[in-house]
Amino acid sequence: MVIKQKGPFKLGYNPITSVDDTNNAMKTDFGILKLEKGQEEVIFEEKKECAFVLILGEVTFEWGNSKETVKRNSFLDEDPYCLHVPAGERVKITALSDDVEIAVSRAYNDRKFAPKFYTNKDYRIEKFGDGVLGNTSLRICKTIFDYTTADYSNLVVGEIISYPGKWSSYPPHDHAQPEIYFFKFYPEQGFGYTEYGEEVNKVRHNDTAVIDKEVTHSTVTAPGYAMYYIWVIRHLENNPWTTRNFAPEHLWMLEKDAKIWPDK
Repeated sequence: MVIKQKGPFKLGYNPITSVDDTNNAMKTDFGILKLEKGQEEVIFEEKKECAFVLILGEVTFEWGNSKETVKRNSFLDEDPYCLHVPAGERVKITALSDDVEIAVSRAYNDRKFAPKFYTNKDYRIEKFGDGVLGNTSLRICKTIFDYTTADYSNLVVGEIISYPGKWSSYPPHDHAQPEIYFFKFYPEQGFGYTEYGEEVNKVRHNDTAVIDKEVTHSTVTAPGYAMYYIWVIRHLENNPWTTRNFAPEHLWMLEKDAKIWPDK
């Protein structure tokens, strides 16, 4: 299912999914925090861990005795910053520029862990699809944290950058855990399509796809338009996300030196 964004985000927090919403199974709060220069936002969640990914703008994050001022001018050409804190940690965010956008993900978690501020020195940046299938699924994957690096968390958070006209989340796959994709396009009038089982939906700038457990999914962006999306997976109790289950009929694509027409 795709949640369509109608018009620009308002200042403040813009909720997209809710952990307590019985109409979806995402088990995650997800939304966009929009701030203008000089605006401050204080977040305190007594029972939820929080992850804040800077999409655009210059901000100061403050938590505990720590403080970081960071700037991101492009979600395509510059790497993300992310603050991840446990439940009960007060966070203050101050906008130092206009048009600040921050993706906020929250999930119930009673584990205690040390807050962590992520830069590109702390997470994996990988190029997927390079040199295979005619580069038709070439994309950049930035896994900010997952079960291998933060097994105390109930979330996985990352970003994908898809080159114009290319596929992503490919080959089609599923997993037992629900997932959220939040999309942006460059230029903003761009569009793409996302697969949800046998259903296909058009996605535009600031739309969100919510993907239920065990539903096959993949995405593609139109020629001329670069596609960016934040992906958030919610671990299930005693069943954390660790891998993708590729659709069996497409597994041949993962074989070494797989050939496609017209070379095949």
